[in-house]
Amino acid sequence: MGTTGRLGLLLGQFDHAREMAQVRLNGLTDDEFLWEPVPGCWSLRRRVDAVTPRAFGPGEWVMDLGAADIPASEYGEVARQAASGMSVEKIADDWSVSVGRVEEVLAYTGEPEPDATPVTTIAWRLGHLHFQFAGGWEWTFGERRRDPKLMVDFTPSAALALERFWADVDRWRESVAGVTDEQLDTVGFSQYPYGSDPDDPFADVLAGTNLEFIHHMAEIAVLRDLWRARVQ
Repeated sequence: MGTTGRLGLLLGQFDHAREMAQVRLNGLTDDEFLWEPVPGCWSLRRRVDAVTPRAFGPGEWVMDLGAADIPASEYGEVARQAASGMSVEKIADDWSVSVGRVEEVLAYTGEPEPDATPVTTIAWRLGHLHFQFAGGWEWTFGERRRDPKLMVDFTPSAALALERFWADVDRWRESVAGVTDEQLDTVGFSQYPYGSDPDDPFADVLAGTNLEFIHHMAEIAVLRDLWRARVQ
């Protein structure tokens, strides 16, 4: 019988999602990893070939990131951050935008127009998760000094990327398993710098991490289906 406490439930959800994701990623090839189903995808690229203004990474390969802004699809998240007590200044720093831009979003009362959020490759989705898990561990259980965006040496090799990814995921999971009830309730137990972690109880951080993992792995699964069904 599984543990039904808060931590047990969160770990159980994560373990189940991880098991499904690992099976779903079996057989991933380099071509599929970097496949761009439509023009203008965000992906991993050599630094010299970067086409987005804020592409990042510590080595030869970097991960696409566009100009700083708050897409319409994230207006609700900005409202949630404000409702949780985050200051406008902190939200602006989180999204790398001006305080005025955050104030515009919070004051907006209409229906946001659909934004042009780019389609991303499997490599991008996996890299996105990877630097978040690596950085999440560093800023919760580690020295809390390294920039998460510089912690993952991105690679075009699907096999190597997965090997490194699962190693960091397992380190995160092992450390989380030792968290106490008091730490679950501690606001700022995680000081991860890209997000609201410093303002949230750690139980909320764990729930959000699970959701992030699940939804990105679901997107990767759809991309695998599209790859298999593509017209040659």
